[in-house]
Amino acid sequence: MDPLDRIDELISLIETARAMPMSRANCVVDRGQMIGLLHELRDDMPTELRRAVALLEERDKIMDAGRREAERIIAEGEAEHARLVSINEIVVSAEHESARIVGEARAEAQRLREEVDDYVDTALANFEQLLTRSLASIERGRDKMHALREMGSYGGQEAGEERPLPF
Repeated sequence: MDPLDRIDELISLIETARAMPMSRANCVVDRGQMIGLLHELRDDMPTELRRAVALLEERDKIMDAGRREAERIIAEGEAEHARLVSINEIVVSAEHESARIVGEARAEAQRLREEVDDYVDTALANFEQLLTRSLASIERGRDKMHALREMGSYGGQEAGEERPLPF
């Protein structure tokens, strides 16, 4: 019989025992029956206590294993969090660095454009001066040619007579 059933049986015997005259708290019980039930309870208790202790130990082992697993999961989560934060910091740092590099490249490209524009403008100005001088020289040459032609036709040059050019 289960020890709890034996305890219930003892309680039932005491509750149904005949009361002592003139007392509400005291009762008469069969001493032999009560001692026999208590011996049986004592004999059953070590087995049940061992089983209860074993169950408690098993529960403690399961709780410890669960606690270790929880700590491992938390440690892995913290490590993953640190890794992700580190990766995020690297990404943010790389984005800042790339923005800086792009800014420098744009500034350098603008500077080079300005240098090229200045160089082209200077080259075109020089070319313009050269063309202006060439045009002036061509114009002077044409003016001389026209002047010579006019002199030749009005200067009394006779047919077949050649004169040296004035230039």
